[in-house]
Amino acid sequence: MGDSAARHRRAATPAQFKRSHALTRRLVEGLASVIRGKEIVLERLVTALVAGGHVLIEDVPGLGKTTLAKTTARLVSRSRKGSAVTFRRIQFTPDLLPYDITGVDVFDPASRRFVFTPGPVFANVLLADEINRTTPKVQSALLEVMAEGQVTVGNTTYPMDPFFFVIATQNPVEMEGVYPLPLAQIDRFLMKLHIGYPDPDVEVGIVRDDPSVTVMPGVRPVCGKEDLLAARASVDAVFCDEKLMRAAVGVSVTTRSHPGISLGASPRGSLMLVRAARAFALVRGREYVIDQDLIDLAPLVIAHRLRLKDARKDAGSLVRDIVMSELSRLSY
Repeated sequence: MGDSAARHRRAATPAQFKRSHALTRRLVEGLASVIRGKEIVLERLVTALVAGGHVLIEDVPGLGKTTLAKTTARLVSRSRKGSAVTFRRIQFTPDLLPYDITGVDVFDPASRRFVFTPGPVFANVLLADEINRTTPKVQSALLEVMAEGQVTVGNTTYPMDPFFFVIATQNPVEMEGVYPLPLAQIDRFLMKLHIGYPDPDVEVGIVRDDPSVTVMPGVRPVCGKEDLLAARASVDAVFCDEKLMRAAVGVSVTTRSHPGISLGASPRGSLMLVRAARAFALVRGREYVIDQDLIDLAPLVIAHRLRLKDARKDAGSLVRDIVMSELSRLSY
């Protein structure tokens, strides 16, 4: 990082960094008590949470996507000793309308004026379930709130709580009655994750214990939302060498001229990759970003932002090859 950039970044004290790292580990452990055998995926989710981003999970039904979102909400309290933050679930369907998500002005006969009735988007943790089952117009109702942290209805803008986290899911198998996410919408997701099937031994334990029924109801908050917002400030203080920043930018730049890519990543992709790498370093207990962070995260942060000329190709593998090429040019 250049000297001028470093001066603009507030350094976290060792105690602040230690508290923030401990918080991320408590979150991972709390999630792992319910979602068995998927610690790597859970680390990525917590990385997005402390980075202040949103997550799109693409996977087949029955792998615990809804349970994962509910457990995330249960682990964070409104205050250090309060109840869990607000969780809402929206089941996206073809007949859904934008105001079903954002809310609507309703006429109140008693006061003879319109009163805003908030929609389910006014939550701390929002599960947008099967988001690709509704029209792009409705999908885009989330665009402003995810990008700007606010909702505009009519001529009035309503701010969201500073802690707002979206977990959206989509089914990659069924093609009937689904609408691909608009690029502007999918670009707002920090990461695209896949949970995947559990190992057979883990699945036996899931069948025996049924943790979504026996464990999740007993999950209690491990931090307050103020602690989580403080952890996001610690992410800002994680050091990232300017050479690694240039490598992250190089990945996005390469995607714009790659022969197999019709639409490459924007500068937002570069920003999000560095932001995610800083958050991942915090989760791993480091105050600095390393090469491997970019290797691990670039496919999750960049791949979903691309449009390939051949849809049969794997964007994640392509991005991994690009980041490896960019890192190979670095000299320390």
